[in-house]
Amino acid sequence: MSNLAAFLQDHADCERKASAMAMSFVAKYPDRLEIIPDLIETAIEELEHFQQVYSHMAKRGISLAKEMTQDPYIKVLMELCRTDPLNRFLDRLLLASIIECRGAERFRLVCEAIEGDAELKEFYHRLWVSEAKHGNIFVKMALEYFEETAVYSRLNELNIAEGEVVGRLETRSALH
Repeated sequence: MSNLAAFLQDHADCERKASAMAMSFVAKYPDRLEIIPDLIETAIEELEHFQQVYSHMAKRGISLAKEMTQDPYIKVLMELCRTDPLNRFLDRLLLASIIECRGAERFRLVCEAIEGDAELKEFYHRLWVSEAKHGNIFVKMALEYFEETAVYSRLNELNIAEGEVVGRLETRSALH
């Protein structure tokens, strides 16, 4: 909260990346018909979130970042993906879930910390609810193609690893 402008810029970048990530699943897995509608809906919703963040930025005279930088949190998490195609698909879905859930947690913290701006506070409350829903959607997608025990076992492993990653990150005015 010490640098709201930097946070909003990073948040806008994260929403653009989240929309692109959902569409990358569609592009890479066009034969996974059961999950394509949810992926498209998620991509649209993330793009709408970008539009909303940008609107809040514009009201404050904050421009978009000149370039989207690589998120150190996401970079390290993606290194946890296994390399064989089937397990990589599972890991990417589960990491998407973890990232969305972590986003929901951060939006809750931001919402609770905002003082004197009811509109921005309400915006982050709505995002907190939405991101929590997205986390559940990606696990549901994984359950379409993998056994429940395999999904939750791997999700537990990745959650533990993600907690370690978060513990090593430097504090900055960013979503992750």
